[in-house]
Amino acid sequence: MNRVRISIVISAKNEAVNIPFLLNSIQKLIYPKDCFEIIIVDDNSTDSTLCIVESYKSQLTNLKVIKAENKKYPGKKGALALGIKNAANDYILITDADCIVNPEWLIRYSEKFKESYDFLFGNAPFYKRPGIINAISRFENLRTFLLYTLALKLHFPYSAAARNFGFSKSSFYKIKGYANTIETLGGDDDLLIREAVKNKMKIGYIDNKEAAVYSETKEMFYDYLAQRSRHTKTSIYYLFAPKLFLAGWHIINLILVFSFFAGFFYEWLFIPFIIKILSDIIIVKKNESKYDYKFGYLQIIYLQIIYEFLIVINFVNSLFREDKWK
Repeated sequence: MNRVRISIVISAKNEAVNIPFLLNSIQKLIYPKDCFEIIIVDDNSTDSTLCIVESYKSQLTNLKVIKAENKKYPGKKGALALGIKNAANDYILITDADCIVNPEWLIRYSEKFKESYDFLFGNAPFYKRPGIINAISRFENLRTFLLYTLALKLHFPYSAAARNFGFSKSSFYKIKGYANTIETLGGDDDLLIREAVKNKMKIGYIDNKEAAVYSETKEMFYDYLAQRSRHTKTSIYYLFAPKLFLAGWHIINLILVFSFFAGFFYEWLFIPFIIKILSDIIIVKKNESKYDYKFGYLQIIYLQIIYEFLIVINFVNSLFREDKWK
């Protein structure tokens, strides 16, 4: 089949509830067993994560388990660095312990790696569940990926989803791994992209649904804010072009949202707001199926407004909240 050899590296810390679902999905991967390995790095879990992973060794003969002792870097990056160091293959795929991978995940990455990409990222949708936090998270995820891919097309990629992320091992070490990305506990995806851009590496996106990796959203608003705080804080360390792009984009959108309130004083200011909402509906409807989402027209309107306000809240929150790796 002429497939590239891939090492799947996963950092797991207290994931006893989630990791069986990931490992079960890995068992269903359509890929030659001798062309990939699975490396689980147990990051000092205090639950039964390690025991559960060990129990899968008889079913997954290409599974390797490592304990994260004497990590070089703090948090998740340290565990991933250990996994990558012990990887036997030339290409690395990163996902999270609470994810579900598509059966053709490795096939699609293999095809793309053959095009000489240094770094690749794919779609990472959230499952649809009841509740407003789930709806907000799914909508935000869609809009975020639209910005990722737009920036990539404009030739200044700035981020990716760490749960669906791949690179060649040689490219990873060429940018000195995570050595230059220790500004925050997060950033194991976007700060690596930053270093790849600085080194003029070839970065690509796999828009094939079969390369998607799925996961659940947070259930509580507090947990959602903590997660978004970690991600938003990393944006402070982006390169200038992405920061300018994101600042301009969100400021313009916030002005358009506030034009609705100004319209009660000057009626013509309702027009920019109406144009924005219609544009949002068109953009979401045009792209939602590609990213495996479905939103109603009314839902798009109120979620877009919530999304814009949460951008501000998450940014302010990121300035004051202390990051923690579980």
